[in-house]
Amino acid sequence: MRLRIDESTTEGEARAIAKALAEHFGDDVDLYVGGDDDPLASASASANGGGVGGPLSDSEGSEAPRADGEAVDDLEPTEREELLLEEIEDILEGGPEKYKERLSEQGKLFVRDRLDLWFNGEDGVLFEDGKFANFDSDDRLPADGLLTGAAEFEGRDVHFMANDFTVKAGSMAEKGVEKFLRMQQRALKTGKPVLYLMDSSGGRIDQQTGFFANREGIGKYYYNHSMLSGRVPQICVLYGPCIAGAAYTPVFADFTVMVRDMSAMAIASPRMVQMVTGEDISMDDLGGPDVHARHSGSADLIAEDEEHARELVAKLVGYLPDNADETPPRTDGTAPRLSPEGIDAVVPQEPNRGYDMFDLIERVVDADSVLELRPEYGPEIITAFARIDGRPIGIVANQPNQRAGAIFPDAAEKAAEFIWTCDAYEIPLLYLCDTPGFMAGSQVEKDGILEQGKKMIYATSSATVPKQSVVVRKAYGAGIYAMSGPAYDPESVIGFPSGEIAIMGPEAAINAVYANKLAAIDDEDEREQRERELREEYREDIDVHRMASEVVIDEIVPPSSLRDELEARFEFYETVEKDLPSKKHGTIL
Repeated sequence: MRLRIDESTTEGEARAIAKALAEHFGDDVDLYVGGDDDPLASASASANGGGVGGPLSDSEGSEAPRADGEAVDDLEPTEREELLLEEIEDILEGGPEKYKERLSEQGKLFVRDRLDLWFNGEDGVLFEDGKFANFDSDDRLPADGLLTGAAEFEGRDVHFMANDFTVKAGSMAEKGVEKFLRMQQRALKTGKPVLYLMDSSGGRIDQQTGFFANREGIGKYYYNHSMLSGRVPQICVLYGPCIAGAAYTPVFADFTVMVRDMSAMAIASPRMVQMVTGEDISMDDLGGPDVHARHSGSADLIAEDEEHARELVAKLVGYLPDNADETPPRTDGTAPRLSPEGIDAVVPQEPNRGYDMFDLIERVVDADSVLELRPEYGPEIITAFARIDGRPIGIVANQPNQRAGAIFPDAAEKAAEFIWTCDAYEIPLLYLCDTPGFMAGSQVEKDGILEQGKKMIYATSSATVPKQSVVVRKAYGAGIYAMSGPAYDPESVIGFPSGEIAIMGPEAAINAVYANKLAAIDDEDEREQRERELREEYREDIDVHRMASEVVIDEIVPPSSLRDELEARFEFYETVEKDLPSKKHGTIL
């Protein structure tokens, strides 16, 4: 036998090794070092009296013969293995070809092509579980129409599930449900994120025995979603109409992405709606992307096509840790897209004049780092991820060019849920306050302004991540509470020179306090003059300088220095610890 040994071996050591091997294996031994053609030491089996054991192949790959004389390296796959490979190949083909053709007509990918897109080909899927689910069924149901496994996505290990719409319209039954549940339960153990790539018509009504009401049936999905919530990020992408039970996975997920002209979700199909209510409605009007982006708030992001959906999720996961025990990933910081020097010029002097808060945000955060969630739902509040010097943050900002920045019920709900999610995954919060407060009126009362407002205030109160609050301009009424004002345990409250903090704005306050006295002044010019004087006196009382003088806020900063100020404060308070009162949980959310 010929073997190669480490170059550091001495000649004496080599002779001893050769002799021992020859004695043990009963074979002649030649030992080589590195790429040498001549052996450093040799030993003969006959000289050593033979030995025990069988032959070894040398390190250069010489063939080791079997007892029947056939070389191991010449063996071909057995008929048994070839049959298995054929079975796997058939499963990978999915459902009937006619259903695949329909997918392409709809601009959709076959599920396994979708996995290739998401995970950069076969190498990205680390393994799949349950390919042979329902293999023995009388019907051909490859993988039972639901794929689960683990993959690498953007450098992160994730669990995944994906419906195969070519198999009974992606519907779910006993075996697929079992795979789904196992995937979720393993995610609880591994602490790794979960991707749900949904395209399902719901449960198979004709096969509901065995999976619908069982302890380990489809209802357990949502129990597991609840257990995973706040533990690991759950991200759902919708590729088709997800009806009834299938529609709960996207709303239970932390983040939901819908694809335009492709996806929908609803508690019942249009046919069922017509049967129950008599309403004749299309799937898109019932539960399409626009419905859930603008009205229900159930869609966080809208993608234009399959590739765009992947791009959005790739950006999203960059702000998130793998689980609640870890911190969000940092990147190298970059300068803002717009110069911080222009911040003060962005903010109008007049409290009631609108402007785009993004003009300020883009002068504070790293360039191209803003990812806004639910932009069309409650647009008077911005909820977005961004970075400051590479540090992920969650931004809650009033938007003065939408409804004057007043907080309506939908915006309060959106903000509460975003704050809650950021707190779950250790993402620090930045509040940018410029609001006249919560909206008043009969309609918002019917829409639950008090209920939704309390949720926003509760989420802000209960968040234990570092919080920085900036009074950009007006902070009136309970708006300063919801935006993490001084009473809400922020690490800092800092103000711009344009800032004002008050129960209400000057016009409303003067009208509330002095209406009768002003009405008693007969001379119009004199009345207007007195009204101006009262407004100015009131404005001096609520000016941010007064608030800083009384140490209500921590500091007034030049707007151009806001980025540097926030960078330092987030860095300093990175490890701040906050304890909540001992209790099972609050009752507000």
